[in-house]
Amino acid sequence: MEKTARERMIEETGSLYKLCNLAAMRAMELNAGMKSLVDTHPKEKNTTIAIREIIAGKVTMKVIK
Repeated sequence: MEKTARERMIEETGSLYKLCNLAAMRAMELNAGMKSLVDTHPKEKNTTIAIREIIAGKVTMKVIK
């Protein structure tokens, strides 16, 4: 059975909590004026854009220890 986009994103980040934080941080960057890494629609919300960027593999999390 093929994994859903949500399952793939959680697997990529390690947990739902980390995924939510990554999406929130990226949405804040977009709100601050950073350019989107994927094609967008004029009425699309920044949180949706952030999630689409994560799904596309354009935004990843780097853990610093």
